[in-house]
This record gives sequence, C-alpha cells and structure tokens, in this order.
Amino acid sequence: MEEFDRYKSIGSPSEGIYKESGSRFLAFAYPVETEEEARALLQEKRKEYYDARHHCLAFRIGYKGDVWRASDDGEPSGSAGKPILGQIDSAGLSDIAVIVVRYFGGVKLGIPGLVRAYKTATADALSKADIVTKTAARLYEVEFDYLQMNAVMKVLKGLDLSPSRQEFAEGCSLTVRVRLSQEDIFKEKLENIAKLKEI
Repeated sequence: MEEFDRYKSIGSPSEGIYKESGSRFLAFAYPVETEEEARALLQEKRKEYYDARHHCLAFRIGYKGDVWRASDDGEPSGSAGKPILGQIDSAGLSDIAVIVVRYFGGVKLGIPGLVRAYKTATADALSKADIVTKTAARLYEVEFDYLQMNAVMKVLKGLDLSPSRQEFAEGCSLTVRVRLSQEDIFKEKLENIAKLKEI
C-alpha cells in the first residue's frame, strides 16, 4: 500500500484539562469525518457547559487535512483556535475535532497566557488519545435499480467494501467508503450498472 494512502487520527474521544489563576480549560478531542459532525459536537458542549464563558473549536478533516477551521469564540483573535489547531497539526492528525471549554477565574491571563492554556489543555487531551492509522478513502453514494442489486453487491464484495448506509425504497442507494488505491477499479466496475456520486 502506498504511504500517502495512510494518515493518523484518533480512535475514540479523549479529554484533557489545564488550570491557571482560577480559570479552567477543559479539552475534548473527538474523531470526526465531516464538518457537520464537528459543529454538532460544539453545540452539544455549549448545552452541556452552558455556564462557561468560551467554547473554542478547531478541527482538521480529510486524508489531506485540507478541511479545517479554528474558532476563538470571543477570546482575543488567534489566542484560542490557532493554538488548538497547532497541537492537532504538531501531532500530525486529521479527522479530528477539539473543543476547549473555558471557565473564567476572574484573572485575565493576557494573550500569551491564553495561548499557553489552550495549547496545554489540547496537548493533554491528545496525549491521552488512542492514535490510529487510517487508510485514505472517499465516500461515495451508489444509486441503482433492484435489478442491478446482485451485480452491485458482487462488486462491493469483490473489493471487500462494506456499505455504511443502505436504503431500499423505490430505487436503491447505499453509501460506501472506498480506499483511494481502489477508486479507479471501483468506478470502472460500477460505471455501467450504477450512478456514483462522491460525497
């Protein structure tokens, strides 16, 4: 398998904490595959820690890590989201979101203090994470008629691919994660029997 075909992520959620001058920084790292997942987790944390002053988020997604975002959520510009993202990048991870919830302790930490706090809380969460190696892949939606079902399933079985979602109503559709190394053969075998859409 090609080296570019592999990248690092985390296998399960992990948590970290940093305290300074009465402020508490609670870091939560999650494996995610879409921006929507990351934003939904942020909303959950806002509800769960509704009395906290800041809920800062950074994420990096995709085998190339080319989908990313860093949010300061009211902290001075560049003092929260960027240090969180910096730790994700230092660890060489993708398909990950980190949310750091801050409870203000009454003492202003200044920008260098905030950068250190967000960085350290994130590093603590990542140090406890289960690092996994993922195979670079793309998600495809496959649409076909009932008559093509056997042919489609035979191709998937031959390539050792398992659908993550299946829907059989008037037409049939399923979602499948295809390794980059198999993408060409996957398209070639299915192009005449199904409609493919990259998600």
